[in-house]
Amino acid sequence: MTLDTASASPAPSPASAADHHPAIAFIGGGNMASAIIGGLLRQGTPASQIEVVEPWEEARAALRAHHGIEAHPEAGTALERAGVVVWAVKPQTFKEAAQQARPYTANAVHLSVAAGIRSGSIAAWLGLECVVRAMPNTPALIARGMTALYARPQVSSAQRAAVQHVLSSTGELLWVEEESQLDAVTALSGSGPAYVFLFLEAMARAGVEMGLAPEQAHQLAVGTFTGASELARRSDESPAVLRQRVTSKGGTTFAAVQSMEQADVPGHFIRAMKAAQARARELGDEFGK
Repeated sequence: MTLDTASASPAPSPASAADHHPAIAFIGGGNMASAIIGGLLRQGTPASQIEVVEPWEEARAALRAHHGIEAHPEAGTALERAGVVVWAVKPQTFKEAAQQARPYTANAVHLSVAAGIRSGSIAAWLGLECVVRAMPNTPALIARGMTALYARPQVSSAQRAAVQHVLSSTGELLWVEEESQLDAVTALSGSGPAYVFLFLEAMARAGVEMGLAPEQAHQLAVGTFTGASELARRSDESPAVLRQRVTSKGGTTFAAVQSMEQADVPGHFIRAMKAAQARARELGDEFGK
């Protein structure tokens, strides 16, 4: 028997088969977008299924070098095939970018990782209600991030699942029911890595002042934070109980904790986080008009 080659259809290549699935588009190609893109590629998403709009040539070159992705300098018809659009732009440029992308993204669910910009503003700018806000943090760059998400009521369960797929490689995910909670999330986990780095700086500097080499002090500080955080993660006990277990009255830890309490370090820290929360609200007011 001979094969009728005229009537036979070649099997689709993996790339062409993948092209039938909705793409994932990114508006903005900076660090956070690059972290998410890297995770998607590691999970098996083909580069051909990722579209990026990035006006800066330097950032486009970085995406080309690190991920093999050719980004577009401006929004265009390539966005029409996107099922999810990820907004990784600065708050002050969001409105203008949304107006440019609006004609091409009416059929997608929109995921914003921009600090402060409320979903109502995004929905108004884009002329649709399928908007999810997310507040990630920088450990997402190494797949150890903590991201909280809020979905507007019109977002379907399937669209929520699509958003979770996009972010699943960045670390842990947590859904919140009230959008206002994202301002607290921004203050706690979104800005939180900077607080950890600040404490690491202080601990390492103190170590050097007490006679350790800088490399030794850095290793001890980072190792202490890593180990204590993992202990807190695995333990059923609260951080307060864990702290009490290593704070024997009259001992060295007691002396340090007592000094911090007398200086109201916990109070200063809480006030600092509330300042970050207030600034998150201000960003929504300032750039969400």
